[in-house]
Amino acid sequence: MAAPGCPRFPPVEAVARGVLPRHYAAGVRGDTWAVFRGCDERRVVITASPAVMVAEFVREFLGAEVAGTELETVSIAGEKRFTGRIEHVLVGERKKEVVQRLFSSGDMPDVGLGDRESDHDFMAICKEAYMVPPDRRAPRAAADTLLSQTIFHDGRLVRRPDPAHAFFALAYLPVGFFLALFRVFFNLLIPVQFVRHTYRLTGINLVVRGTPPPAPRIGCPRGSLFVCNHRTALDPIIISIALGRPVTCVTYSVSRLSTAISPIRAASLTRDRKADAARMAALLEEGDVVVCPEGTTCREPFLLRFSALFAELTDRIVPVAVDAHQSTYYGSTARGCKWLDPYFFYMNPRPGYKVTFLPPLRSPQETCCSAGGNRSAVDVANHVQRVIAKELGFQCTALTRKDKYMKLAGNDGTIVDNNNKPANANNKSL
Repeated sequence: MAAPGCPRFPPVEAVARGVLPRHYAAGVRGDTWAVFRGCDERRVVITASPAVMVAEFVREFLGAEVAGTELETVSIAGEKRFTGRIEHVLVGERKKEVVQRLFSSGDMPDVGLGDRESDHDFMAICKEAYMVPPDRRAPRAAADTLLSQTIFHDGRLVRRPDPAHAFFALAYLPVGFFLALFRVFFNLLIPVQFVRHTYRLTGINLVVRGTPPPAPRIGCPRGSLFVCNHRTALDPIIISIALGRPVTCVTYSVSRLSTAISPIRAASLTRDRKADAARMAALLEEGDVVVCPEGTTCREPFLLRFSALFAELTDRIVPVAVDAHQSTYYGSTARGCKWLDPYFFYMNPRPGYKVTFLPPLRSPQETCCSAGGNRSAVDVANHVQRVIAKELGFQCTALTRKDKYMKLAGNDGTIVDNNNKPANANNKSL
């Protein structure tokens, strides 16, 4: 349930905002976009697709107005709901009528673009007309040439859901589910130092690079703080497997099922900065700790802003760059059932992870806790973010968890539990 005062998108609008734009953007042809963006004064997209599904993409990525097919709606308990039936389909003569209505106060459009025979009617009233021949191999527009880039998106399907990919995702779903159960529970029985090898036997590709620091010595248990970017909820577990020893991860909320079957210790935080700092400092005295300062997952090649809390706790900071390979299903979600995230990751035919242990921050100039350290915690957090981004080839941003949830769900990522206490909607580390 969304927190009081937080807006919430209806499911259809949430899909249109958070799921479809990435797939639409991947299908924009380069030659067509070159012509379309050359029209500076006014751009209009007339489509037979439901307007509610394409409007967000057209406005944000193409900088255009949109007129599309209207879906039938009904009012239930004061809320508008879509029935799934079509009211008006924009094809043939109707597209021409819409163009004439939109441009009734001035000249007809300078350029008309179409890709089917039914588009000839409205293209005939344009000063110039271009027919786009169907060609699946035509070069697509580069992501950075569109007016916006996809940073946040939701939905479980990795590939564009054309008929072939959608059929495979649905047909493979039951097989993948049982395969995921096997991968999860079989590897739970294996000592952590051997899981790297059993992963290979169960079709999981784990690549480990770099040299991590050794485990804390007996009598001197003070551990290292492994700071990683956040791709899925499995990041801390994968780092533990890559190290070959148990670690502790810190999270704001996690499902009871995930806690019960987690092979590593998960410590809950409260979002009280002083209390969380004391909790993490105590955990570091006991051993190694993994923290994901982005606070939420990001699927695209971007890094969200790093929280600076970790930099205030220790000078034994080890940056870790992680990247997950998912070919069919995403192991993360903003609106779906989060306890299923690990299972969706393991449902992929050949899931993979690449973990790179980067050199620890050693010099006083790189930390703010060591003697002689003269950097602020924010500077240290930004430095670690840049180091990880450089290793992965990702781009740093100043976006946060709140930005992600406002984009995808229309709230700030906070839920209210049964005791009316705020809790994080995302079971991720900070």
